[in-house]
Amino acid sequence: MAFGIDKEALKDWKNAIDRGEIAFLTHYWLDDRYPQYHTVTKAGAKNLDQLALWGENYKLKKEWIHVRNDGYSHFDLLGSTQIHILKSEGLSDHLSRFKLIKE
Repeated sequence: MAFGIDKEALKDWKNAIDRGEIAFLTHYWLDDRYPQYHTVTKAGAKNLDQLALWGENYKLKKEWIHVRNDGYSHFDLLGSTQIHILKSEGLSDHLSRFKLIKE
């Protein structure tokens, strides 16, 4: 279950993807399969080859892409991988807003 985002943030994420960007959306998340994680970042793109190539930089496998028919395919980033990628991508606002690192 996702929460902690609003319609505007989701719209901005989708618009960035539609422009051909790699886009990031972080939100609170509860999933019984992963009780140790409370947030997820979706790193998405329209172009699957572009997304897979971007993911290779972070040792993410192409088969981990959640392929969606609506064009908003994405990697789900969790835990230390999520934190590392958010730092590397300069997304400190995601880190602080969701209290992923101690300030």
